[in-house]
Amino acid sequence: MSEYKGKGSLRWEQGPRIAAIGGGTGLSTMLRGLKEWTKNLTAIVTVADDGGGSGMLRHDLGMPPPGDIRNCMQALANVEPIMEQLLGYRFPEGRLAGQAFGNLLLAALNGIYDTFDQAVAGMSQVLAISGQVLPVTNEDVALEAEFENGARVLGESQIFRCKKRQDCRIRRVRLVPDRPKALPKTLEAIAQADLILLGPGSLYTSIIPNLLVEGVSDAIRSSSALKVYVSNIMTQEGETEGYTLADHLDALMVHGGEGIIDVVLANSRPVDPAVADRYRREDAVPLVLDRERLDKMGVEIVERPLVSDTSEYARHCPACLARAIMELYQERGDMRIFH
Repeated sequence: MSEYKGKGSLRWEQGPRIAAIGGGTGLSTMLRGLKEWTKNLTAIVTVADDGGGSGMLRHDLGMPPPGDIRNCMQALANVEPIMEQLLGYRFPEGRLAGQAFGNLLLAALNGIYDTFDQAVAGMSQVLAISGQVLPVTNEDVALEAEFENGARVLGESQIFRCKKRQDCRIRRVRLVPDRPKALPKTLEAIAQADLILLGPGSLYTSIIPNLLVEGVSDAIRSSSALKVYVSNIMTQEGETEGYTLADHLDALMVHGGEGIIDVVLANSRPVDPAVADRYRREDAVPLVLDRERLDKMGVEIVERPLVSDTSEYARHCPACLARAIMELYQERGDMRIFH
């Protein structure tokens, strides 16, 4: 790839329009890397979370969960380090124990503005973020999982425990109410994107819920953009134990339809043995690329060294992941500004 000049350069200002869809730590990690490459970033974030501090605010204030949104804005923020620390600060005790200050700030803005997406836009201005962060919908939604044995559970925070009890795979998830209306700006961002990214993140609780919002899957499938699934590095306890990469893709297609993915970007760097051992004790292992099944699915697989070698967790390196994504787009998409 030709030399990149960084933020403020013409290439950054005119960089590809990217719609990154997901939630949780995986999405915010990817955004930290991508914001160095293009100004034109849109994070489209699930609002089905009902656990932890987000769940408390959702229950007490009747607002959509702020946690995943706040994480993405924190990743894209252009503020002093102390402000970033403040956003992620969690109160250690009392009734606010475990609550992030950034969640409270977004909750206050939600009280000032008429709608949640307006509150998110207001906080984005305060933080001078690169790009934009959008909730996939403004509607109050819950996530229900159905297991292969027919059992069901309502509430994202309940899925982990229920799956452990049932000891079988998740068959499907759905939103309640079914097919809520997408935020118009969300569909607009997908339609205008040059590159659409799904993941990385929890398969059933961070990525797929976005595909269940009215119009989102259709918008992705009908887009001429390059559509990339950024594969997780590990399986996830209480969600995808025993899954291979093909199992992940199959679940995405069951919920989002055929044609939702063109290319899968997967990690090729071995996970540190000590880190892998710790994950194994939690019933999680490095994700297996079962090539024979993947070939039959007609989706191209691209491998790059993506796992961080400086973290005690098996997570993506933001800079490595961003570079791999941009190189992939240069090879497959319209990267005229980088020539």
